[in-house]
Amino acid sequence: MLGRDFAWLWRAFAVSSLGTWLALDAFPLIAVLALHVSAAEVSLIAVAGGAAAALVAVPLGPWVEFRAKRRLMVRADLVRFGVLMTVPAAYLAGALTYVQLLVVAMVVAVSDIVFAGASGAHLKALVPGERLGDANGSFESVSWLSTAVGPPAGGALIGVFGPAVTVVLNALSFLGSALAIGRIKAPEPAPPERRAEATRWAEIAEGWRVIAASRELRRLFATSVSVGGLIMAVAPLMTYRMIHDLGFSPLEYGLSIGVPCLGGVLGGRISRPLVARFGLRRVLLVSGAARLPGVLGLAFVRPGLPGLLIVMVSQLALIAGSAVFTPAFATRRLQLAGERTTARVLTAWKIGSQIGIASCTLVWAALAAATDARTAVLTAGVLLLATVVLLPWRIPMDDRTEPPAAPAPERREAEVASG
Repeated sequence: MLGRDFAWLWRAFAVSSLGTWLALDAFPLIAVLALHVSAAEVSLIAVAGGAAAALVAVPLGPWVEFRAKRRLMVRADLVRFGVLMTVPAAYLAGALTYVQLLVVAMVVAVSDIVFAGASGAHLKALVPGERLGDANGSFESVSWLSTAVGPPAGGALIGVFGPAVTVVLNALSFLGSALAIGRIKAPEPAPPERRAEATRWAEIAEGWRVIAASRELRRLFATSVSVGGLIMAVAPLMTYRMIHDLGFSPLEYGLSIGVPCLGGVLGGRISRPLVARFGLRRVLLVSGAARLPGVLGLAFVRPGLPGLLIVMVSQLALIAGSAVFTPAFATRRLQLAGERTTARVLTAWKIGSQIGIASCTLVWAALAAATDARTAVLTAGVLLLATVVLLPWRIPMDDRTEPPAAPAPERREAEVASG
């Protein structure tokens, strides 16, 4: 429906998404099952990867913007393939260490930022503006299908072959993604040229300036970072609590995540029709609010089948609401990102998200150490409900599908000052 080249991009996304979800929490599981680390050390894997990647990636926005996007995507995939393969090699040799897991997590996180910045700009050039919603909805559907299938299958594989097998499959998925992206034949638009008068620091800050200049982007950024940070801070704590404290098997843990994601498959499929019927603004706000209560129920998980059902029910609203919200959110962000600054906006966004996730994960690891994992999860659930005020409720939003022009440099300072 969107053409042969988009089909190859979709295949690349599908295979890497499945590999990522097969290896969901593979590093925390390896850390718990093979290296016998504490809950705080499990959380530190996410903290170190996100924080270090964000610091290293600060200058990457303009670096990505001014280079061919497809080539960067392929190289990011190959780097992730290579570095991930060192983990099973060391594990089989009996030489795997906690430090190696931290380093690999950092390299993968930096590559994720490069790929995210390049892929958004590449999609915007590959797909007409009026079809971006269809493209993002297609990605969302396959993402949630992978989420539904991957964790249970990964848990079963870990139970049979050990914790390193899903890391191998994840690495191979990035290799498959690189091969699929290499099959795209459409000529790629030339990257924008650097302005002669622009300094290096001005180029680095450009993505942040575009976000700061738009009230709507600022609200969406605040929502994205806070919600993502709180959800991801809970993830390693729930991994530790379910596997270590409550005695769930890796297969049961995978099922608790995978089964509710069937709601995500449905949400991804209906997001675009809902936008067509009710408008982008209403879908964005309602689905953004509806996804928030789910995490609160995770604080009340207990051992056995009742606990498994509580996890599934608790996550259903979060996942279904997120699946409707994300395509609308991603489309709107691309519309507002500006023609010449898309990669820098997306890179800045990814960096902000990584910092938010790392900061929240560190704080919640400390909270879990001072109290317990259940108290930390309960606190995150309550705060997530409060983030509903960050959604752009009072900001007018049209439903146009063509991206607006980026604000002129001389207008940005006035817009920032006026709020």
